[in-house]
Amino acid sequence: MLPANHLKLPSPKTGILIANLGTPDNYDYWSMRRYLNEFLSDRRVIDLPRWKWLPILKLIILTKRPFSSGEAYKSIWNEEQGESPLMTITRAQTDKLRDALTDAHGDKVQVEFCMRYGNPSTVSKVEEMIKNGCERILFFPLYPQYAGATTATANDAFFAALGKAPWQPAARTVPAYFAHPTYVDALAQSVEAAYAKMDVRPDHLIASYHGMPERYLTQGDPYHCQCQKSTRLLKERLGWEDGEIITTFQSRFGREEWLKPYTVEHVAELARAGKKNIAVIAPAFSADCIETLEEINEEIQEAFVEAGGETFTYIPCLNDDAAHIAALTQIIEEDLQGWV
Repeated sequence: MLPANHLKLPSPKTGILIANLGTPDNYDYWSMRRYLNEFLSDRRVIDLPRWKWLPILKLIILTKRPFSSGEAYKSIWNEEQGESPLMTITRAQTDKLRDALTDAHGDKVQVEFCMRYGNPSTVSKVEEMIKNGCERILFFPLYPQYAGATTATANDAFFAALGKAPWQPAARTVPAYFAHPTYVDALAQSVEAAYAKMDVRPDHLIASYHGMPERYLTQGDPYHCQCQKSTRLLKERLGWEDGEIITTFQSRFGREEWLKPYTVEHVAELARAGKKNIAVIAPAFSADCIETLEEINEEIQEAFVEAGGETFTYIPCLNDDAAHIAALTQIIEEDLQGWV
């Protein structure tokens, strides 16, 4: 029997913590500056020597970029809820995952989400879960393909949060799920649904992935290979021929060579070659965000049209679509084996 003055302990639970990249709290200058500073100070994102990078970041980038990035966020902002689309969608995904997992396991699980940069922070959610009695936590970075600048840095933040806990829960992380059949099937269903609504079949489907410096590939990061395999598995699931889906990379930053072909340049080349109708999908993103809603659906579309293209169709991310939630739920259940 516990002594009368013993700390009251909550019922033991298993936590499932969903993680996404992050979002600024608003699109004003100072909100953008705080967010960009946290993001671009991460050594996993920018691995240049600190003596070289930090002066550039503090004196140049953080002086100018909050204005342009703020305008980009403003163009897609969810004004009704006062947040970015990524926040709205991640919350919706989490709510649906919570419903599915609670139906299966009752109050033995707690499902929450966090952001690697911005709010809610990883450490705040880990602390909350421990306080609520989570003796085990399954950490799930929502990146289908592994990259050091996405999956690894999310895991870094999770492990750092555990390092601050006086009583650490047992922990697991969900690995990249780019080849999981349910994910590939959900992706294929989204393409099939989009194509069914089109009057003219696109000449090509562009699978546009977030880019990274080319040297990361030679250093051993598996991201490029996993992106290529995602495209191949999607093509096979759709039953398409080689060449109907093209892998490209977007969001180049800085002067060094990044993974090619660059989406913005390749869609223009296709238009100049007489390919008037294309569709674009973003398999590396679990939720629509600034890179899809503003970069793909505005900047990349503009490059295609200006080069002579006619019909540009952006196929939204899987977001909180039922097939996506079912896929994520199955992945979570597989990684919870032995815990619930």
